[in-house]
Amino acid sequence: MDEVEVVVAHSERATLRVGDVFLKVDADQARIDVEVEAMALAPVPTPEILWRRPPVLAIAAVPGTVLGHLGRPSTASPAAWAAAGAAVRQLHEAPLPPWSGRRRRGPGELAAELDGECELLVANGVLPADLVTRNHRVAEAAIRPWTPVFTHGDLQVEHVFVDDDRVTGIIDWSEAGRGDALFDLATLTLGHEEHLDDVVTGYGTDVDLDVIRAWWSLRSLLGVRWLVEHGFDPSAPGCEVDVLRSRM
Repeated sequence: MDEVEVVVAHSERATLRVGDVFLKVDADQARIDVEVEAMALAPVPTPEILWRRPPVLAIAAVPGTVLGHLGRPSTASPAAWAAAGAAVRQLHEAPLPPWSGRRRRGPGELAAELDGECELLVANGVLPADLVTRNHRVAEAAIRPWTPVFTHGDLQVEHVFVDDDRVTGIIDWSEAGRGDALFDLATLTLGHEEHLDDVVTGYGTDVDLDVIRAWWSLRSLLGVRWLVEHGFDPSAPGCEVDVLRSRM
């Protein structure tokens, strides 16, 4: 029998791997509902759904290897990063999903969330005040009106699989919905600034690089405390805290 590998586990959800099958256990069935529907609608390669028995969703492994890992240099080629950018563009050009998305819904809500989170980071001594203040200023460029597109919503580099410079699968769609296109591009390139040009080349249209960089600060500021509380280390080399320091 294959060994059971714990891919990720925290109080909200867990993902296990047994051979070529991934078992996703989620306390929030709405998240699984979104994931299933998003994979059905997305015009890009997604995992095959094998079965669903709440609270468990079983999906097949996708071929290839992940585009990279946060905190480590990527071994994928520039062409593979460009292919990822092209896949993201294909998703963003698809018809909007019928749901609004689970993340913040507009600039006003986003600004309030950022202000509140920055206050907590400083008050609780999670990050130095100067680091928070500087990145808050950088992050403000991302808080502006945008035209909603079909976004993945959590397009971390480890969620994109490639093989022979082509995208073979994009996983973990539970945060998908209507959102800011540049948020997806920023999430994909977080901690991998050296591949931003490759992704934008594949995306194939003019994008505001300053807004992408602002999203790096914004996503990191909003994520640090959650990561700490759920047993992850955002201060590991190359991860969120280093991303914030790079803006200083």
